[in-house]
Amino acid sequence: MTDDPLRWETLDTDIDYTCPGFDVRRDDVRLPDGTETDYHYVDESPAVVVLPLTPDGDVVVIEEWRQAVDRVNRGLPAGSMEGDEEPTDAAHRELREETGYEADRIEHLLTAEPSNGIANSVHHHFVASDCEPTAEQELDDNESIRVDTVDYDDYLDSVVDDELNDGRSALTLLQYEFTQRD
Repeated sequence: MTDDPLRWETLDTDIDYTCPGFDVRRDDVRLPDGTETDYHYVDESPAVVVLPLTPDGDVVVIEEWRQAVDRVNRGLPAGSMEGDEEPTDAAHRELREETGYEADRIEHLLTAEPSNGIANSVHHHFVASDCEPTAEQELDDNESIRVDTVDYDDYLDSVVDDELNDGRSALTLLQYEFTQRD
């Protein structure tokens, strides 16, 4: 891959802006035609997205205020990995913290780069089985989350009917539907 004629050469890199959750990174690059320019992108920790299923097959969803789109988003529990945390451990933690539910087992579905034109984000998607409420939520200071359970088929229909706006949640649900569901 290093000798790919499309490859850009990174000459220098630096953080232009830091805030909670992500940085904005600037790379000085040389393009394949020799042009030197800069390229900015969001630099953030890997994250997990969890499809939590109850023993009855319902989906545990969260409703969370999303400032960037100025509305409440109905999606799946998700969050950044912490330090050297393994993706499966992060999935267990995020599920518990955001919903108060715990899973009997969690299985990996896929890993994706959801916006690799503007960010280096890597999302690990999981399905969590036999989820039961076991505790209170442990939300971060900047989280406003309401927990609900919905019928699986109704939630799947919300993707098909163009009602589910959260891309991470739609991808997770569709991956599960087409590769894992019995």
